[in-house]
This record gives sequence, structure tokens and C-alpha cells, in this order.
Amino acid sequence: MKIFLDSIGCRLNQSEIERFATQFRAAGHTIVNSAGEAELVVVNTCTVTSAAASDSRQKIRQAARQGAGEIVVTGCWSTLEPDSAAVLPNVRRVVSNLDKDHLVVEVLGVQEEDFDLEPVARKPLPGVHLRTRAFIKTQDGCDNHCTFCITRIARGPGRSETIKAVLSDIQHALKGGTREVVLSGVHLGSWGYDLSPRMHLRDLIQAVLQDTNVERLRLSSLEPWDLDETFFQLWENPRLCRHLHLPLQSGSEQTLHRMARHTTPAAFRQLIASARQAVPGMAVTTDLIVGFPGEDDREFAESLAFVQEMEFAGGHVFSYSARPGTPAVRLNNPVSGTVAHRRSEQMRQVLAESSTLFREQHLGSEASVLWEATNAYGPTGWKLHGLTDNYLKVEVHSPLRLWNQINRVRLDRLTDQGLAGSLIE
Repeated sequence: MKIFLDSIGCRLNQSEIERFATQFRAAGHTIVNSAGEAELVVVNTCTVTSAAASDSRQKIRQAARQGAGEIVVTGCWSTLEPDSAAVLPNVRRVVSNLDKDHLVVEVLGVQEEDFDLEPVARKPLPGVHLRTRAFIKTQDGCDNHCTFCITRIARGPGRSETIKAVLSDIQHALKGGTREVVLSGVHLGSWGYDLSPRMHLRDLIQAVLQDTNVERLRLSSLEPWDLDETFFQLWENPRLCRHLHLPLQSGSEQTLHRMARHTTPAAFRQLIASARQAVPGMAVTTDLIVGFPGEDDREFAESLAFVQEMEFAGGHVFSYSARPGTPAVRLNNPVSGTVAHRRSEQMRQVLAESSTLFREQHLGSEASVLWEATNAYGPTGWKLHGLTDNYLKVEVHSPLRLWNQINRVRLDRLTDQGLAGSLIE
């Protein structure tokens, strides 16, 4: 059977469809690069914002229009709104997040004990989800109670994968030629809290670095309150990528309090200072919400000034999206869409300026780049796109169509979103 896997949203969703792909392939099926080629389509949905929920519905409708006769829907949006998902065109099955680990078994109609999968090497997903990097699921669910977040409700309580399971997934990825692994989870920093004996994420990272030969190990989003200064000693191993994605959400202490975030601007400032002192060249990126209920001009000004001070290497800005079922929908003093849009533009501008500053600091230097995409062959050769370990986006032209290789590059000019350079022979 030909199967197309699609995903919206976070890196955890990406890691899940990669796991589905491995299981389907091990059972003898083929993963194709478009819904139009497929007999079966699986869509992993998202609901972190109203726009993500809309995108999820659109993905399902697109698959049906392209000829997919059977569509299976899973993920956060369909878990919260299964009836709405079930009535979309050609949807034959809706699988909740809590049953997602058994999706392939259910779809193939076999008994769990009869589903004897031979481990297979990872192959990058074809099509739009093609990645040289392997996203490895280490944890699911969340025990935080951020007032704006619907993901905790959609994903359930925090649950950690064992070290043995994570190492097994990584070894399968390495057998397929993966050069970089990304550890992913809803609340990655809580990995190990539910295990017995209780463990910390640093234990998992040390195990991966010790027991595998992965060339690059990257961490996905981490909550700042899960880290302390000793955590940054892990970067004594150069295989750990110099990139931290730490969602701040707001630079105003009062706004953070209403969000029920377990940090303050002062604590966040100290954490970033410790990271940058311990790891030269560390890229720190973030997520920010503007227009949260009760955010007046003074609070927004505080947030804007703090983000400017932090000099992030990049990040994402979201206008607050009210999600039914979250405590934030009951808060007073909502911010109008017009005001939220204006604040979003201001915050994006500050992030763009700090991103440019971070990239400028690397002009004239050399860096190792993992090539993620090759396209647009022209007079100067193939246009290559890739990432440094500290998450700089790099492009070069090469006579060779390099892909999933790591090469040294001299970085000599800025682009709109990254840097351009030349391969070092």
C-alpha cells in the first residue's frame, strides 16, 4: 500500500510521522511524497493556535481533493474535536493522541502481538517533510498549567520514553545515515520526572552522547525553569549543538504571572547570561505572545524592552489566540485584534534586528554546515541550504549536489534569513 504522511505544527508531530513511516515500511508498505499518489493518507494535526487548527482542516481537505480515498486523522486538533474531524471529506478514522502509539496497528487491522516489526533503518520522509535531521520523540504530554495553552489538554500528562527506547530510535536513524538527531517532546525538559528512579534530561543527553556516535545532537524547545547553570556543562562535548530554544512568551513579569509561567524576567536574564558565558556562540531563540488578556501599553513596553535587551538569535511571535477550555479565555481586559497586530509587528521588528546582529557577528568566520536541501541548479551550480550547529541558515553554490553532508563554509555575506558563503576546499 502507498501511504502519504502529513503533519502540521511542532517538531514532536514531525517525530511522530517519522515513527509511523518506520512502522509502515517495516510492515512492507511504501511512503510516497504526495496525497495524490497515496491509497492512504495520515494527517497529524495541531491546535496550538486557531490558525494551526484551520491549517489542519485545510490539509485534510487538500488530501481529499488530490484523490486520497482513505484519510486517517490524529493529533491535537482531532483529539479535541473528533466529531469535526470525522465529518471532513474521506476521513475514515480519527485516532486520539492517547491511542496514537497504536495507530499503525489499528490501521493495518492486525493484533498487537502479531505485529512483529523488524527494525529498519530510518529513511527521510519524501516530499515536503524531507529532513536530513531525525526528530526523535523522547517525551509526550505536559504537567504545566500555562493559562493560554491547549496542548496540555490535548496531549495529557507528561510521559517519558525510556533511555533504552530513545537509544534504539537513534540507532535506527544512524543506520539510515542520519548525521543530526533532534530530541523532541511537548515538555522536553521534564523528561525523566515520571521515571523510577527519577531522572533528569541531562541523564538522557549524556547517555546519547556516550552510547551512540551521532555527530550532532540538538535539543528542541526547553522551558527555562527546567534548567540550571550546571546544565550548560553538557556543552563541553562539541557534538551537542549550540542552540537553545527557550520560550519566554512575555518580558513583563505581570503578564508572565497571568500566564502562569514559572519564570520571571530576572530569572530568565540570569539563565541566558549563564548559557552564553558557558558556551561561546550559543544561539538562543524564543517564542513570544503579544496581546495576552490584560496586556496594557505599559506591560507591552516592558516586554518589548526586555526582548530587545536579550538579543535573541531569532524566534516566533504569535498574537494571542483564545483556545476554548483554557483558563485564559476567562481573563478580563481582552486586547483588540488591531492592537495585537500592531504589537506583533513591533515585536517582530525587534527580533529581526537582533537576528541580524547575531548573524553579523559570524561574518568572516568559518562554520560546519549540514546540508538539508539542494535545488535550483544554475550557472554557478547547485544552490545548497543547510544549518550550522548554532542554527544559522546558510546557503552556498556548489558544482556537486551535496545533501546530508557536513562541510566547512566561509560565511561572507548576509541573506534575508541567514548567511551565504563559499565551500572551503
